[in-house]
Amino acid sequence: MEQKREKFSSRLGFILISAGCAIGLGNVWKFPYITGKYGGAAFVLIYLLFLLIFGIPIMVTELAVGRASRKSVAMSMDVLEPKGTKWHWFKYMAMAGNYVLMMFYTVVAGWMVYFFIRTAAGGFIGLDTDGVNQVFIQMQQNAPLVILCTAFVVVSCFGICAMGLQNGVERITKVMMLLLLFLILALAVRSLFLEGGEEGLKFYLSPNLDAIREYGLQEVLFAAMGQAFFTLSIGMGSMEIFGSYIDKDHSLMGEAICITALDTFVALMAGLIIFPACFAYDINPGSGPGLLFQTLPNVFNAMPNGRLWGSLFFLFMCFAAFSTVIAVFENIVSFGLDLTNASRKKVVVWNGIIIFLLALPCILGYNVLSFIKPFGDNTTIQELEDFIVSNNIQPLGSLIFVLFCTKKIGWGWDKFLAEANAGKGLPFPKQLKFYMSYIMPIAILYIFVMGYVSMFG
Repeated sequence: MEQKREKFSSRLGFILISAGCAIGLGNVWKFPYITGKYGGAAFVLIYLLFLLIFGIPIMVTELAVGRASRKSVAMSMDVLEPKGTKWHWFKYMAMAGNYVLMMFYTVVAGWMVYFFIRTAAGGFIGLDTDGVNQVFIQMQQNAPLVILCTAFVVVSCFGICAMGLQNGVERITKVMMLLLLFLILALAVRSLFLEGGEEGLKFYLSPNLDAIREYGLQEVLFAAMGQAFFTLSIGMGSMEIFGSYIDKDHSLMGEAICITALDTFVALMAGLIIFPACFAYDINPGSGPGLLFQTLPNVFNAMPNGRLWGSLFFLFMCFAAFSTVIAVFENIVSFGLDLTNASRKKVVVWNGIIIFLLALPCILGYNVLSFIKPFGDNTTIQELEDFIVSNNIQPLGSLIFVLFCTKKIGWGWDKFLAEANAGKGLPFPKQLKFYMSYIMPIAILYIFVMGYVSMFG
């Protein structure tokens, strides 16, 4: 007997949880850095353009497939594909993408938990830049500590999923997301009033055409296109699952815009926190995860009441990380519910064990397995796992969603359009058929190829 499909209790719950899936650590360290690097406000405008013409339409295809099939990506194309076609083979790549993402994302979320606890306990007080760096390196090398932090993330987030969609995932993630938005506003206001932070705002938000000329328009366009693409967690069914939990009361274009707007708001606010603070205390904003774990503790050390503001910042980062983990865990749980007759709690327990074991290579890649360098010196197993998801599964998965929704041998444009436009609200423009059918697939393939060029070129 098929299990009854759960649904969100409210539209707000759907939007906040879907946005929570999209809002992650990349919003905080990657977006502000590449914005400052590639031209400030000029880059932001290019990025917003790509979100509009690229990210949002792909998200609508995922949500439409989910809502029409009432299934996760593990079964959605089985339900919608024409008889005799093989679109359902995509399920294996999509499911693998969710598992591989959690192989390293749960570990980084565990780092956040440790840094929150350490900051709140005053563990960074009196440390200089080298001292903070040593804390980060020693944490990575301390396998039992990171295993404990990762286990906490896996158990707590799967525990929330075990409580059900409405009683667990929706109820708790809504509170978490509202607190996240409150914290980021408070931190941004605090950062804006720091003496000397004006230069940081100029670096971040003033249009810098010299930067575009320095790096070349093609590199800037690729960076903006790639960020618009990856920031929304599209391409492997992470968004599709939430489409399967909603009614047809509202058109999907409006929902996708709301989710994208929240994701972009958090990214923009993160820059308002980071750059004024770094410039106010003459600290290099840096790039990558090091910005979070090696640079920002120095900023909070120099700031009045820095222990408080640092604790609030890492609490905000924990919420950002946990909202993504819970959303992807819910997707993984839905795979088991769609493919088996097992109960939700049984699926949760088995997947909790699997994800924890799968996270061990990433944890050990910084200590006992540090001799494994997939892309040469200074690379780890984590880079390989990230490359598999970001440079392969996400772009190729997005390409498959777009082709499935536009081609006659797939679900087809007419059925997609009818599903996307069911309900009140902004319709998906039917004039985009040619663009979606031909131009967008070429653009996605360009991102895929350029990802390899930037990695190995």
